[in-house]
Amino acid sequence: MAWFKREKRPFRALPEEDRRVRTEGVFTKCPDCGSIIWKKELAENFQVCPRCSHHFKIGARKRLELLLDDAEYEEFAAGIRSSDPLEFEDRKNYRDRIEASRRSTGLNEAVICAEGSLRGHRVVCAAMEYSFIGGSMGSVVGEKITLAVERSLERKIPLIIVSASGGARMQEGVLSLMQMAKISSALSRLDQAALPYVSLLTDPTTGGVTASFAMLGDLNLAEPKALIGFAGPRVIEQTIRQRLPEGFQRSEFLLEHGMLDAVVQRKDLRAFIGDWLVFMNDAPGR
Repeated sequence: MAWFKREKRPFRALPEEDRRVRTEGVFTKCPDCGSIIWKKELAENFQVCPRCSHHFKIGARKRLELLLDDAEYEEFAAGIRSSDPLEFEDRKNYRDRIEASRRSTGLNEAVICAEGSLRGHRVVCAAMEYSFIGGSMGSVVGEKITLAVERSLERKIPLIIVSASGGARMQEGVLSLMQMAKISSALSRLDQAALPYVSLLTDPTTGGVTASFAMLGDLNLAEPKALIGFAGPRVIEQTIRQRLPEGFQRSEFLLEHGMLDAVVQRKDLRAFIGDWLVFMNDAPGR
């Protein structure tokens, strides 16, 4: 005689949302060494891989928070927006591209201009946002960086520009290329006023940005393994019909060949720039 009877019930599969791994979105993979990294650990390490020191891309606001004291700054020229002077259209309307980037980044353009303190030194800082149409330099980016230079002149304080860009914005044609001369001309006035200009090149810094203000700093710095150049390596190889050296157009290669002053880990940037500003302020003639 059976003590109990098991009731047979049909098997029911769990809904799709209940079958997801609960750790989804908690880890990320390093594109350099392939290590699986806990995102919290990555954030605590300045978005740098703790295994191989690969520097992940970070946004303009995060860059300002890391560089400026107490992550505090006063943003200016934030309301300037791009128009569509050429009514440009390729696979997508230019106005639609701008609007999509505004929604995804929360910014009006590919650069943030701010004033704050770095190790006690008042500075003007312009940080480019690569997520906004590849950090491309259009008329508004040129105008905002020029305004940052002029604010530095007006306040008589150092200027820092953080570059992260694919170059000039093709949707604005020659108007974009004109920004190279416009910003460079403004920087020449900064030089005449003997005000320090620090250029920080991050991954990637290419095209017209490299060919103009990114390489005009009194101090040219870069993060490790950052891609820095004018044309891409594939274009160069096809043009000269030769294989390029190992590590070509990476920051370490440029440092070795005299195009940079230093390659600095992200965690050390604020201290490094702060020490240099002390040196510049104490230099004869300052």
